[in-house]
Amino acid sequence: MSTLFGFIRPMIGGVIRTTSEMFTRLAVIGPRDIRSKRFGKFGIGSSISWPTGSGFGEKWIWIGENVLIAADVTLSAGMGPGQEMITNPVVRIGNRCLIGRGTSIIGHLAIDIGDDVYTGMNVYITDQNHGYENLEVPIGKQLPNEKSVSIGESSWIGSGAIILPGSKIGDHVVIGANSVVTGEIPSHSVAVGSPARVVRKYDGKSWERQDSKGS
Repeated sequence: MSTLFGFIRPMIGGVIRTTSEMFTRLAVIGPRDIRSKRFGKFGIGSSISWPTGSGFGEKWIWIGENVLIAADVTLSAGMGPGQEMITNPVVRIGNRCLIGRGTSIIGHLAIDIGDDVYTGMNVYITDQNHGYENLEVPIGKQLPNEKSVSIGESSWIGSGAIILPGSKIGDHVVIGANSVVTGEIPSHSVAVGSPARVVRKYDGKSWERQDSKGS
């Protein structure tokens, strides 16, 4: 019996994998799918891979053209389904972006991602933090603070990076893996660490190391 199972197991496994891959490809969300109509904008040539992450508020999310959003990406606008937002879009993803697997983009006010931005896996981007100032109220119950976030065109956000409220990342910027951005990162620079600090910057001729004390 064990010999028979050992013989047929690879065949059964192959069928399962092939079938799973086929359904995964079929489940990709594209511009012509009904699911894409939930979004405020969903550009030509764009796709969201399956399985998707959790999310809501799609009508406040704009996706540009030729955008590839990997599997398990969370895209949300607001704190729950049906919430009316004061800005539109709340989340905007430019053209030709690639959003890495497991990334979360959670907007409440304004998250603007420029054209040709790539992210690694498991990046977290948000424009809202919990308040903490009132010592009589648990932090989770305090009113949140919101500050808009922007990421300039042609930038690369490394795996595991966290982009916090108020972050303004310029054009053609590298944010190193697992870095935490809390402020402004100028265009044509490389920033790493927690909080992220500029370690290289293009001076018009070459990329030069920086002795930065913060961002």
